[in-house]
Amino acid sequence: MGNKDLNNDFNMEIRWNLFGTGPSMVKAFQNKKLDIGYMGLPPAIIGIDKGVPIKCVAGGHVEGTIMVAHKELKTLAQLNNDLSDVFSQFKGHAVGVPSKGSIHDVILNFYLKKYGLLEDVEVKHYKQAEFIALDMQKGILEGGVGTPALAVFSSTIFDSHLIIPPDFLWRDNPSYGIFFHEDIIDKEPEIVLKFLIHNKAASLLLRESPTRAAKIISTTFEILTESYVSAVLKISPKYCIALSEGYVKSTMEFVRILKDLGYIKKDIRINDVFDFKFVQEVHPESEHYSK
Repeated sequence: MGNKDLNNDFNMEIRWNLFGTGPSMVKAFQNKKLDIGYMGLPPAIIGIDKGVPIKCVAGGHVEGTIMVAHKELKTLAQLNNDLSDVFSQFKGHAVGVPSKGSIHDVILNFYLKKYGLLEDVEVKHYKQAEFIALDMQKGILEGGVGTPALAVFSSTIFDSHLIIPPDFLWRDNPSYGIFFHEDIIDKEPEIVLKFLIHNKAASLLLRESPTRAAKIISTTFEILTESYVSAVLKISPKYCIALSEGYVKSTMEFVRILKDLGYIKKDIRINDVFDFKFVQEVHPESEHYSK
Protein backbone atom coordinates (compact mmCIF):
# COMPACT_ATOMS: atom_id res chain seq x y z
CA MET A 1 0.00 0.00 0.00
CA GLY A 2 2.93 2.33 0.66
CA ASN A 3 4.35 1.75 -2.83
CA LYS A 4 3.29 4.86 -4.73
CA ASP A 5 4.42 3.37 -8.07
CA LEU A 6 1.94 0.49 -7.87
CA ASN A 7 -0.93 2.19 -9.70
CA ASN A 8 1.38 3.31 -12.51
CA ASP A 9 3.02 -0.08 -12.83
CA PHE A 10 -0.34 -1.83 -13.20
CA ASN A 11 -1.80 1.04 -15.23
CA MET A 12 -4.97 0.87 -13.14
CA GLU A 13 -6.37 2.19 -9.90
CA ILE A 14 -5.90 -0.23 -7.03
CA ARG A 15 -8.67 0.03 -4.44
CA TRP A 16 -7.59 -1.14 -0.98
CA ASN A 17 -10.05 -2.57 1.54
CA LEU A 18 -9.15 -3.34 5.15
CA PHE A 19 -10.71 -6.34 6.91
CA GLY A 20 -10.60 -7.10 10.62
CA THR A 21 -10.38 -10.86 10.11
CA GLY A 22 -9.95 -13.52 7.42
CA PRO A 23 -13.55 -14.81 7.49
CA SER A 24 -14.89 -11.39 6.47
CA MET A 25 -12.42 -11.38 3.58
CA VAL A 26 -13.61 -14.81 2.43
CA LYS A 27 -17.15 -13.47 2.38
CA ALA A 28 -16.02 -10.55 0.18
CA PHE A 29 -14.38 -13.00 -2.23
CA GLN A 30 -17.58 -15.05 -2.27
CA ASN A 31 -19.62 -11.95 -3.11
CA LYS A 32 -17.20 -10.98 -5.92
CA LYS A 33 -16.20 -7.80 -4.12
CA LEU A 34 -12.54 -8.76 -3.85
CA ASP A 35 -9.90 -9.91 -6.35
CA ILE A 36 -6.77 -10.19 -4.19
CA GLY A 37 -6.39 -10.76 -0.48
CA TYR A 38 -3.91 -11.44 2.32
CA MET A 39 -5.26 -13.80 4.97
CA GLY A 40 -4.53 -16.75 7.21
CA LEU A 41 -4.94 -20.13 5.56
CA PRO A 42 -7.65 -21.64 7.84
CA PRO A 43 -10.44 -19.15 6.94
CA ALA A 44 -9.50 -19.57 3.28
CA ILE A 45 -9.72 -23.37 3.60
CA ILE A 46 -13.15 -23.02 5.20
CA GLY A 47 -14.17 -20.84 2.26
CA ILE A 48 -12.79 -23.32 -0.27
CA ASP A 49 -14.75 -26.06 1.47
CA LYS A 50 -17.89 -23.98 0.80
CA GLY A 51 -17.02 -23.42 -2.85
CA VAL A 52 -15.43 -19.96 -2.74
CA PRO A 53 -13.27 -19.77 -5.93
CA ILE A 54 -9.91 -18.69 -4.52
CA LYS A 55 -6.37 -20.07 -4.60
CA CYS A 56 -3.27 -19.31 -2.55
CA VAL A 57 -0.61 -18.30 -5.09
CA ALA A 58 2.15 -17.39 -2.61
CA GLY A 59 3.08 -17.34 1.04
CA GLY A 60 3.66 -14.18 3.03
CA HIS A 61 4.20 -14.70 6.76
CA VAL A 62 4.45 -17.57 9.23
CA GLU A 63 4.08 -17.86 13.00
CA GLY A 64 1.99 -14.74 13.48
CA THR A 65 -0.20 -15.89 16.38
CA ILE A 66 0.57 -14.93 19.99
CA MET A 67 -1.13 -15.05 23.38
CA VAL A 68 -1.31 -12.17 25.84
CA ALA A 69 -2.62 -12.03 29.40
CA HIS A 70 -2.74 -9.94 32.53
CA LYS A 71 0.59 -9.62 34.33
CA GLU A 72 -0.42 -11.91 37.21
CA LEU A 73 -0.52 -14.92 34.86
CA LYS A 74 2.70 -16.79 34.16
CA THR A 75 4.48 -16.93 30.82
CA LEU A 76 5.46 -20.05 28.90
CA ALA A 77 9.08 -19.56 29.94
CA GLN A 78 8.09 -19.28 33.62
CA LEU A 79 6.18 -22.57 33.28
CA ASN A 80 9.14 -24.46 31.76
CA ASN A 81 7.74 -24.25 28.21
CA ASP A 82 4.72 -26.37 29.16
CA LEU A 83 1.81 -25.19 26.98
CA SER A 84 -0.66 -27.29 28.97
CA ASP A 85 0.19 -25.39 32.16
CA VAL A 86 -0.12 -22.05 30.35
CA PHE A 87 -3.61 -22.77 29.01
CA SER A 88 -4.71 -24.34 32.31
CA GLN A 89 -4.34 -20.91 33.94
CA PHE A 90 -7.51 -19.86 32.06
CA LYS A 91 -9.84 -22.47 33.62
CA GLY A 92 -13.06 -20.72 34.58
CA HIS A 93 -12.12 -17.61 32.61
CA ALA A 94 -12.75 -16.13 29.16
CA VAL A 95 -10.22 -15.69 26.37
CA GLY A 96 -10.75 -13.37 23.40
CA VAL A 97 -9.91 -14.29 19.82
CA PRO A 98 -10.73 -12.90 16.35
CA SER A 99 -13.71 -14.24 14.35
CA LYS A 100 -14.66 -17.90 14.41
CA GLY A 101 -12.68 -19.65 11.70
CA SER A 102 -9.72 -17.24 11.84
CA ILE A 103 -6.28 -18.84 12.14
CA HIS A 104 -6.06 -17.61 15.74
CA ASP A 105 -9.42 -19.14 16.62
CA VAL A 106 -8.45 -22.50 15.12
CA ILE A 107 -5.09 -22.57 16.91
CA LEU A 108 -6.69 -21.69 20.25
CA ASN A 109 -9.41 -24.33 19.92
CA PHE A 110 -6.86 -26.94 18.83
CA TYR A 111 -4.89 -26.48 22.05
CA LEU A 112 -7.97 -26.27 24.27
CA LYS A 113 -9.17 -29.56 22.82
CA LYS A 114 -5.71 -31.12 23.06
CA TYR A 115 -5.46 -30.31 26.77
CA GLY A 116 -9.12 -31.12 27.58
CA LEU A 117 -10.06 -27.51 28.31
CA LEU A 118 -12.88 -26.86 25.82
CA GLU A 119 -15.50 -27.02 28.58
CA ASP A 120 -13.43 -25.05 31.08
CA VAL A 121 -12.34 -22.01 29.05
CA GLU A 122 -14.85 -19.65 27.47
CA VAL A 123 -13.85 -18.43 24.00
CA LYS A 124 -15.24 -15.04 22.94
CA HIS A 125 -15.00 -13.93 19.29
CA TYR A 126 -14.29 -10.39 18.11
CA LYS A 127 -14.43 -8.68 14.72
CA GLN A 128 -11.26 -6.71 15.51
CA ALA A 129 -8.31 -7.59 17.73
CA GLU A 130 -8.32 -4.14 19.37
CA PHE A 131 -11.65 -4.97 21.01
CA ILE A 132 -10.00 -7.98 22.65
CA ALA A 133 -7.46 -5.71 24.34
CA LEU A 134 -10.18 -3.27 25.43
CA ASP A 135 -12.19 -6.08 27.06
CA MET A 136 -9.04 -7.38 28.74
CA GLN A 137 -8.52 -3.89 30.13
CA LYS A 138 -12.08 -3.95 31.51
CA GLY A 139 -11.54 -7.36 33.13
CA ILE A 140 -14.05 -9.11 30.86
CA LEU A 141 -11.27 -11.30 29.44
CA GLU A 142 -8.33 -12.89 31.19
CA GLY A 143 -6.31 -13.33 27.99
CA GLY A 144 -6.29 -12.92 24.25
CA VAL A 145 -5.00 -14.76 21.19
CA GLY A 146 -4.27 -12.89 17.97
CA THR A 147 -1.63 -11.12 15.90
CA PRO A 148 1.55 -9.50 17.31
CA ALA A 149 -0.27 -6.17 17.06
CA LEU A 150 -2.59 -7.39 19.83
CA ALA A 151 0.39 -7.78 22.16
CA VAL A 152 1.73 -4.31 21.39
CA PHE A 153 -1.66 -2.58 21.59
CA SER A 154 -2.52 -4.34 24.88
CA SER A 155 0.74 -3.23 26.48
CA THR A 156 -0.04 0.40 25.59
CA ILE A 157 -3.43 0.51 27.35
CA PHE A 158 -2.96 -1.73 30.43
CA ASP A 159 -0.47 -3.89 32.30
CA SER A 160 -0.31 -6.94 30.05
CA HIS A 161 2.46 -9.21 28.80
CA LEU A 162 3.16 -11.73 26.07
CA ILE A 163 2.81 -15.19 27.61
CA ILE A 164 3.21 -17.36 24.48
CA PRO A 165 5.48 -16.04 21.70
CA PRO A 166 4.69 -16.82 18.03
CA ASP A 167 7.29 -19.53 17.51
CA PHE A 168 5.62 -21.71 20.17
CA LEU A 169 2.06 -21.58 18.81
CA TRP A 170 2.15 -24.09 15.94
CA ARG A 171 5.43 -24.21 14.04
CA ASP A 172 5.36 -22.73 10.50
CA ASN A 173 1.67 -21.83 10.87
CA PRO A 174 0.64 -19.89 7.74
CA SER A 175 -0.50 -16.63 9.31
CA TYR A 176 -1.16 -15.22 5.88
CA GLY A 177 -0.90 -16.17 2.24
CA ILE A 178 -1.62 -14.23 -0.94
CA PHE A 179 -4.95 -15.22 -2.48
CA PHE A 180 -6.42 -14.46 -5.89
CA HIS A 181 -9.92 -14.99 -7.18
CA GLU A 182 -9.75 -17.78 -9.76
CA ASP A 183 -11.18 -15.44 -12.41
CA ILE A 184 -8.01 -13.34 -12.22
CA ILE A 185 -5.76 -16.41 -12.24
CA ASP A 186 -7.46 -17.80 -15.34
CA LYS A 187 -8.03 -14.60 -17.32
CA GLU A 188 -5.24 -12.22 -16.24
CA PRO A 189 -2.25 -14.29 -15.04
CA GLU A 190 0.14 -11.43 -15.82
CA ILE A 191 -1.42 -9.47 -12.95
CA VAL A 192 -0.64 -12.32 -10.54
CA LEU A 193 3.01 -12.43 -11.62
CA LYS A 194 3.49 -8.68 -11.42
CA PHE A 195 1.78 -8.49 -8.04
CA LEU A 196 4.05 -11.19 -6.64
CA ILE A 197 7.15 -9.37 -7.88
CA HIS A 198 6.10 -6.39 -5.76
CA ASN A 199 5.33 -8.65 -2.79
CA LYS A 200 8.75 -10.28 -3.02
CA ALA A 201 10.38 -6.84 -2.80
CA ALA A 202 8.15 -5.87 0.14
CA SER A 203 9.02 -9.08 2.01
CA LEU A 204 12.72 -8.42 1.48
CA LEU A 205 12.28 -4.94 2.93
CA LEU A 206 10.43 -6.30 5.97
CA ARG A 207 13.19 -8.84 6.62
CA GLU A 208 16.31 -6.80 5.95
CA SER A 209 15.22 -3.20 6.56
CA PRO A 210 12.48 -3.35 9.23
CA THR A 211 13.17 0.23 10.34
CA ARG A 212 12.58 1.55 6.81
CA ALA A 213 9.52 -0.72 6.48
CA ALA A 214 8.11 0.62 9.76
CA LYS A 215 8.54 4.19 8.51
CA ILE A 216 6.64 3.40 5.28
CA ILE A 217 3.84 1.64 7.17
CA SER A 218 3.46 4.43 9.73
CA THR A 219 3.36 7.01 6.91
CA THR A 220 0.69 4.97 5.10
CA PHE A 221 -1.37 4.52 8.28
CA GLU A 222 -0.99 7.80 10.13
CA ILE A 223 -2.71 6.42 13.22
CA LEU A 224 0.32 4.13 13.77
CA THR A 225 3.64 5.43 15.06
CA GLU A 226 6.96 4.19 13.71
CA SER A 227 7.93 2.77 17.12
CA TYR A 228 4.60 0.91 17.39
CA VAL A 229 5.07 -0.72 13.97
CA SER A 230 8.69 -1.61 14.78
CA ALA A 231 7.56 -3.35 17.98
CA VAL A 232 4.99 -5.39 16.01
CA LEU A 233 7.51 -6.41 13.33
CA LYS A 234 10.06 -7.42 15.97
CA ILE A 235 7.72 -9.96 17.58
CA SER A 236 7.17 -12.01 14.43
CA PRO A 237 9.63 -11.20 11.60
CA LYS A 238 9.23 -14.26 9.35
CA TYR A 239 8.21 -12.73 6.00
CA CYS A 240 8.65 -14.38 2.60
CA ILE A 241 6.41 -15.20 -0.37
CA ALA A 242 7.71 -18.74 -0.91
CA LEU A 243 5.36 -21.70 -0.52
CA SER A 244 7.93 -23.70 1.42
CA GLU A 245 7.63 -27.32 2.39
CA GLY A 246 7.01 -26.30 6.01
CA TYR A 247 4.37 -23.75 4.99
CA VAL A 248 2.44 -26.26 2.87
CA LYS A 249 2.81 -29.08 5.41
CA SER A 250 1.51 -26.84 8.21
CA THR A 251 -1.44 -25.80 6.02
CA MET A 252 -2.43 -29.40 5.38
CA GLU A 253 -2.22 -30.11 9.11
CA PHE A 254 -4.75 -27.32 9.53
CA VAL A 255 -7.00 -29.10 7.01
CA ARG A 256 -6.99 -32.16 9.26
CA ILE A 257 -7.66 -30.12 12.40
CA LEU A 258 -10.41 -28.08 10.73
CA LYS A 259 -12.21 -31.29 9.83
CA ASP A 260 -11.66 -32.69 13.32
CA LEU A 261 -13.13 -29.53 14.88
CA GLY A 262 -16.08 -29.58 12.48
CA TYR A 263 -15.16 -26.43 10.56
CA ILE A 264 -15.05 -28.19 7.16
CA LYS A 265 -16.71 -31.28 5.68
CA LYS A 266 -14.81 -32.10 2.49
CA ASP A 267 -11.43 -33.76 2.02
CA ILE A 268 -9.43 -30.73 0.91
CA ARG A 269 -6.32 -31.54 -1.15
CA ILE A 270 -3.15 -29.50 -1.71
CA ASN A 271 -4.21 -28.49 -5.22
CA ASP A 272 -7.58 -27.32 -3.91
CA VAL A 273 -5.73 -24.71 -1.84
CA PHE A 274 -2.56 -23.84 -3.78
CA ASP A 275 -1.53 -22.79 -7.28
CA PHE A 276 2.27 -23.05 -7.26
CA LYS A 277 3.19 -21.98 -10.78
CA PHE A 278 3.39 -18.22 -10.17
CA VAL A 279 5.54 -18.23 -7.04
CA GLN A 280 7.85 -20.85 -8.54
CA GLU A 281 8.59 -18.37 -11.32
CA VAL A 282 8.92 -15.28 -9.11
CA HIS A 283 10.66 -16.92 -6.11
CA PRO A 284 12.66 -19.94 -7.40
CA GLU A 285 15.30 -19.62 -4.66
CA SER A 286 15.10 -21.13 -1.16
CA GLU A 287 12.55 -19.80 1.34
CA HIS A 288 13.50 -17.10 3.86
CA TYR A 289 11.12 -17.90 6.72
CA SER A 290 13.76 -19.79 8.69
CA LYS A 291 16.63 -17.38 7.97
